[in-house]
This record gives sequence, C-alpha cells and structure tokens, in this order.
Amino acid sequence: MTIQTLLFIFFAFLVSVILATYQYAYKTKFTTKAKWIYGSLRFITFFSFFILLINPKFKTNSYFSVKPSLPVLIDNSESINEFNQGNKVIALINKIRENRILNDKFDIEYYTFGTELKLMDSLTFDEKTTNIYDALNLTNSIYKQEIAPTLFVTDGNQTLGSDYEYIASQFKNPIYPIIVGDSIKYSDLKIESIFSNRYTFLKNQFPVELTIVYQGTSPVKSNLEIKRGSTLVHRQSLTFSENDNAKIIQVILPSSEIGLQKYSAQIYPLTNEKNTQNNTKEFAVEVIDQSTNILLVSDIKHPDVGVIKKSIESNEQRIVTINTPDEALKNLIDSQLIVLYQPNRNFSALFQEIKKLNKNTFTFTGLQTDWGFLNSNQINFTKEITNQKELSVGDLNANFGYFLTEDIGFLDFRPLNTFFGTLTILNKSESLLDQYINGYRTESPLLAIIESNLRREAIWDGEGLWKWRAQSFIESQNHRKFDLFMGNIIQYLASNKRRSRLELNFKNIYYNNNSIKISAQYFDKNFVFNPNANISITIKNMETKESFISPLILKENYYEIDLSAMNAGDYSFSVTLDDDVKLTRTGTFTIFDYHIEQQFLNADVKKLTRLATNTNGDISFLSDSYKVLEDLANNDSFKQIQKKSEIIKPLIEFKYILMLIIISLSLEWLIRKYNGLT
Repeated sequence: MTIQTLLFIFFAFLVSVILATYQYAYKTKFTTKAKWIYGSLRFITFFSFFILLINPKFKTNSYFSVKPSLPVLIDNSESINEFNQGNKVIALINKIRENRILNDKFDIEYYTFGTELKLMDSLTFDEKTTNIYDALNLTNSIYKQEIAPTLFVTDGNQTLGSDYEYIASQFKNPIYPIIVGDSIKYSDLKIESIFSNRYTFLKNQFPVELTIVYQGTSPVKSNLEIKRGSTLVHRQSLTFSENDNAKIIQVILPSSEIGLQKYSAQIYPLTNEKNTQNNTKEFAVEVIDQSTNILLVSDIKHPDVGVIKKSIESNEQRIVTINTPDEALKNLIDSQLIVLYQPNRNFSALFQEIKKLNKNTFTFTGLQTDWGFLNSNQINFTKEITNQKELSVGDLNANFGYFLTEDIGFLDFRPLNTFFGTLTILNKSESLLDQYINGYRTESPLLAIIESNLRREAIWDGEGLWKWRAQSFIESQNHRKFDLFMGNIIQYLASNKRRSRLELNFKNIYYNNNSIKISAQYFDKNFVFNPNANISITIKNMETKESFISPLILKENYYEIDLSAMNAGDYSFSVTLDDDVKLTRTGTFTIFDYHIEQQFLNADVKKLTRLATNTNGDISFLSDSYKVLEDLANNDSFKQIQKKSEIIKPLIEFKYILMLIIISLSLEWLIRKYNGLT
C-alpha cells in the first residue's frame, strides 16, 4: 500500500469523524449514550463508504512448485517400420507413461515428427519423409526458457531439411537420443541417385548419370540393367570392394519415340542382402519433336544476360542463343522469341526485321537503355526520358490473368535499377508486377505483358535480375522458384497459341514422396479471373480403370487440388467447368513409387552420438532405454523450481465492507425507530 493511499485513508477517517460528530453531537438533544451509539454507526457507514471509494489494494504472495518439462519426440516415419521397431517404440512410450517417478518429476509432453512436428495423437509410422532439423528447431523454440531435457526417439536418418547435427550449438537443453534400428553393418548395394533430363528431342540422345554405392567389406560383383518398359536398353557389369565402394555410371540412351518414356534401373542384389528396396529406381524422360529457340540480343556485357540465359535454359526444352544486334539478323527466322536486353541505336535494323517478321519480343530495360531510340522504334510502350536514377521493386498483381504464376516474395527482393519516369503501355496489356518505389505503388508497371496484332510482347523495366535469382537461391537453396516464374513468361511469349478461358498447370511426372498438385484458372469473356467458378476434376487410373471426381478448391487467383495421397501409377484426367459455358481440358500424368524412407539399412548412430555429446546429453538404444529413464529420474540437475506469485486484490472485492455498511445503516434505522425517531 502506497503512502498516498495511507494519506487518503487518514483523511477519510477525519472526514468521517467530523461528519458523524456534526450530525449527532452538534446541536442535538440526544443523551450522551445515544450520541455515541448513533455517531459510531454513522462513522462506520461514512468511513466504509470512503474506503470503498479509495479502493486500496492489498498484496499477498503465494508460493508454488513448477516441474521441469520433458518433451518426448517420436519419429513417425516409414523407416521405423522398415526396421521392424514400431511395436517396440509404442512399448517404450507406454513405459514412460507408466513411470510414476518420471511423471511426478517432469511435465511430459509427447510429439511426433515426420514432415513436421505435431502433438502426438497416434503412432502410425507412415510419414514419407523425416525432417529432424525442423523438429529439433521447433522444440528448442518452445522450451528455450525452460529446463527441458529432450527424449529423442529416432533412427537418426533424415530425408528432408537442413543437417540437424548443427542445431546442437543453438540447443539450450540436453538431448537424449533413444536409437531405433540396427547398428550392425550389413552388406548392401543401392542406387543412390539418378540424374537425367526431363526432356529430350526426337532422334537424339540424352545422358543418364547413376550413383551406385556399396556397403560391405568383401569384394562383390553385380549387374546394372536399365529397361524401357520390358525392353533392355543398357546392361553393365560392376565390381565393388571396401575401398572402391561408390561408382558414378554415365549412360547415353537414344530417344526414338515421342511422348513420356519410362525407365527403370536395377542393380542386382547380393546374396542374402537385407534391404532390396533400394536396388531399383524409376525415372522418365519426355521426348518432344522440337525445341524452343530463343534469341537473346545484347550490345553490352551485363550479369543479367547470363542469368536470363541460365534461367530460361533451366527447362531443357529451350535453347538460348546470345547475339549482338548485327549477328541476330541472321537468326531471327528460326527463333520463336526475341529477348532484347537494353536496346540502343545499334538495334535499329533488328527492330525493322522484327516488325517485318512479326516476332514476339521480351524487352529488358535499365540504366543503359536508349529510351529516345526505344520510344521512336516501337508502338507498344513509352517512357519519360530523364537522367534521374531510381530503385524499384515489384509486387505480383493478384488479378493478372494471362497465365498462372506464383508470388515468390517479390517485395522482399533487392531493388532493381531504372530511370525515374512513368512507363506508359499504349496497347492492350496487363501488369504482372506492379512497380513500388520507397514502399509506394506507382502508376507504372515493373513488368507488363502486351498483346497487339497477333503479337505477344513483354517489357521489364529494371536491371539487376541477377540479384533476384541469387536471393531466391539463398532462401530455398535452389533457383527453382525464380526459374519457374521466368519460364511461365517465356512459355507464354514463345507461343501465339490462342488463350483458353480454362488454363491448367500440371506436371507429366510426379514422385509420391513429393507434393502432387494440379491447378487451374478460369477467365470470363473479358479474360478476367473468375473466383466463383465451379470446377471439378475426374481422374482415372489407366491400369485399374478406377476413377473419382473431386472439386478444385479456390486458392487466391487459381483453383487447386492436392493429390499427394494417390498411389503410384499412370493417370488420365479431365478438368471441367460446370457453368453456363461448358469447358473441358484433359491431360495425363504418371506417379512414380519412391519411398525414400526405405533406402536406409542402419540407424545413424554416429550422428546421434555427436548430437547428444554436443548438447551434454547421452544416448541409448531401445533395448537399454531403461537406463536413460533412470538417469532422468535420478538426475539432480532437473529439479522442481519454486516460484512466487504476487496477488494484488482491491478492497472493493471484499464483500464484508458492503455488508458492514448495510448492517450499520440498518442498526441505526432500527434504533431510531425503536426510540420513535424518524
């Protein structure tokens, strides 16, 4: 209670005495006894009322004990069942739940992890991937401010995410891995990886690179076979030893038929080999009859030129040729798209030929662009000529409707360099990226798509694209998102095919350990995206002939269905718009059966040991897990913490004060009535 509150109470006391005295002692005819009775009752009423108005607060302290936390993280991936350890893990969890000493000492929380960390509902051991890093990282975030040793039930084999070994430096609490699986080293042959082109051209050849790994001590011999369907296309004998335990095999295969060609590679298993699931892998290549030739014209040397070429050629269907303006004149006819990088007056003859041949173009501008030349040599856009430099970023136009594209975080990318001034589009167009300067949206597009006279054109006003592609790599450890964004633009510009009001986006090949999604966009007569459409998909298994129908769900500016739960196989599908206008688009895709969790023979004991050591924890196997439970139960480092709780309670919450006022007023009234007073 503060000094101020005490002073208020003192003044309340004085005022209450003065008021009670004035009412019953000053100029009254009551007896002394009556004055004291009436005055006392009135004083109690006044003082209680004033105390309630002041409402002093009283502090009380309570003490309680807090148990340390014990998060139990359980690997729920398929590899646990591959080791035939599922029942033993469930038995361990039941043992922890029944351990009275452990439950009295710790506040135990159970989590499962595979692709992501979840509160445990049930243990199914059916997750197709294991992200140990994210599971540990999230656990560290949750329990960072607590005493919380972590029980970690896993085989230590990670198939997704960053290397979890390096999280030890961030982890505050000790980790106690309970190792699931076999530590015995068995002899094993496996196909570690296969790399091949997604596309190749008819009557051409394409390379396939296989990495084959041997685990064992004795020299062994086996055969590698590659088949297309049931046809053997490659056979090779291989030998391995303890020291010569990995081979990179490069094979050149012919492409003789158009369409999706499926292949299987097999390394024959050793005698009594324990795991044969990793001896076979499937892959596919789509054979097309022609490529897309793209001509990239630049009169200057700039890192953007190389980045544009690499980004476009990330799709094997596309070939980019870099020419100067003079060289490009000879290659115009054979090119489906002309990319113009920062045109100047040296492009004069080239612009005339492009106009004559009615070629589609993609123009990139920047600080070395001659806008005087550009404004006078084409009719689709114009820009004010200034010498003032400006930094700008872009944001995806949510209403863009020419083709389906994804927001890859454009606003977070580093600014591009351009000249200050308004870029005006003179023909039918849509802004793909709106321009932002200093956080404010301008009237100019950063990237616009233009359609005029059966031509398609794009203008990107800003240089420094190499920074965007580099940042995309830093964030996701690959260039896929940026290249896909660029690829969508190139695919649209390289074709004069009439736009469909129902556009699809899907892949011909999927693996069942990755997400499998098909998306669609529907546009009205004015080619404005319609978010109220009723779109369904019919999917048919081409082998079993089984089919099902499902709606596509609206997601921002597109519709989507997730088919990740589907089994491996060949499928055909049709997407139908159920509206006033009946539209249908069809396609096919293949899902390959690839269980990455089945590729492991042993638990990763070494890595789990280092993880435990670096966090001051300890390891154990399922067979002797009772030791780590006893250690946790007896470890004095994990004690209950006594905490103080301060409770502040205002006087107004005390009902007795109100009762006292009521009683004093009632007694005063009854005594006065008894004595015949009003």
